Amino acid sequence: MADLTSVLGIGAAVLLLAVLAVRVSVRLGLPSLLLYLAIGLLLGESGLGIRFDNAALTQSLGLAALVLILTEGGLTTRWAAVRPALGIGIALSTVAVAVSIAVTGTALHLLLDLGWRTALLWGAVLSSTDAAAVFSVLRGLGVGRRLVGTLELESGLNDAPVYLAVVLLASNEPAQWSTPLLVCYELLVGAVIGGLLGWAGGAALRRAALPATGLYPLATVAVCVLAYAVADLAHASGLLATYVAGVVLGNARLPHRAGTLSFAEGLGWLAQIGLFVLLGLYASPSRLLGVLVPALVAGGVLLILARPLSVLLATVPFRVPWRERGFLAWCGLRGAVPIVLALIPLTRGVPDAQRLVDVVFVLVVVLTLVQGTTLPMLARVLGLQPRGEPREVQVDVAPLDELKAELLQVRIQAGSRLHGIDVAELRLPPGSMLSLVVRDGVGFTPQSTTRLREGDELLVVATEGVRARAERRIRAVDRAGRFARWMGETGE
Repeated sequence: MADLTSVLGIGAAVLLLAVLAVRVSVRLGLPSLLLYLAIGLLLGESGLGIRFDNAALTQSLGLAALVLILTEGGLTTRWAAVRPALGIGIALSTVAVAVSIAVTGTALHLLLDLGWRTALLWGAVLSSTDAAAVFSVLRGLGVGRRLVGTLELESGLNDAPVYLAVVLLASNEPAQWSTPLLVCYELLVGAVIGGLLGWAGGAALRRAALPATGLYPLATVAVCVLAYAVADLAHASGLLATYVAGVVLGNARLPHRAGTLSFAEGLGWLAQIGLFVLLGLYASPSRLLGVLVPALVAGGVLLILARPLSVLLATVPFRVPWRERGFLAWCGLRGAVPIVLALIPLTRGVPDAQRLVDVVFVLVVVLTLVQGTTLPMLARVLGLQPRGEPREVQVDVAPLDELKAELLQVRIQAGSRLHGIDVAELRLPPGSMLSLVVRDGVGFTPQSTTRLREGDELLVVATEGVRARAERRIRAVDRAGRFARWMGETGE
């Protein structure tokens, strides 16, 4: 019990500190992941002395966090925004990945004297952009929608082929002629499973009558996680299935959509915080200085050669303007994903794999500082922040809180005396009003003469001061009808 108390206390303190770090990172202009990694390092062996060196557990927890991050990214991806960039996004997550692995592997083979398989493994680990970094940075940058959609799709889709490449290169089995077919099978079947489960989950949620609104976000996230499990059991790409399921669900008519997206966003933040703190806790600062030179060499290869060349070749068929190509080439943000992928060779006993983990850790910190802090300036220099381009606005219940108002949802059940009365006869107290009626799945703004029916769903907006009175009035009419006041029904 004492150990549980300590774990819960430390966990809560770290989470609160990480939440406050978000505000600090915004003010300093630094990506928040650096502060999360710093928290982990402070907790680790060189700080408070907590020793954590379980690579297998770190990899498992890292993949679980990545599933939740991809779930949040998929649910919050608007299909209308990414559809124009679908071709470019797929090309960057497949063709660009292959080019980046080949170029990085060849350069590291020549510069660091690595074996071919080891060099290509390093290239595969470093070729994945980070969904968490892209989703958190780009949506507030104000660049064009197609550009944001391209990078969102790339970061959401490229984890799957990179993961497959790392697993194949980390194995001792030689490549066969059927290996490309196997990769195509895993990606295609993973996408199909994610799409089918996303569609089926959305249809089921629309028809379900769950007893509490908080169950809908849980069910939505569970569908995305289930997509990962089903795809993995089918020997397909679970990461791709998760992201596709999230995109399908996020663009479907979900009940309590705003609450679901807010819950998914909070869960995504929790996964990011936990993942980066865990990776910081796992890292050993005493080993990091020894790999600084190879990390800088690998970073230079990525920034100067591999990323620009892979973007150039992947975007040739799409006639992308040179300014957007330059931004895409610089915007290959790395984060926790390469570190998690680097743990796969370590857990499989690949020689010198610990060095790869340390190199990737240093590289992620360096590239985040170099790229993450310069993206806003680069966007301005390239003229990619048009004045008339609206920035994405996240809509949730916060405006009601600022107005000191609340939203009441009422469903007219069978036998209710609300059935058959006009809106004017509802006589809600001043400061409250019936703003929307949803009937047979179609919403409309009611007039004073609109007659309410069984099965209608009503949305009532009320200020905090009159909410209780509005609730009592609705209950009174529900019990006694339009003459509730004359019959002495108060709704208590």
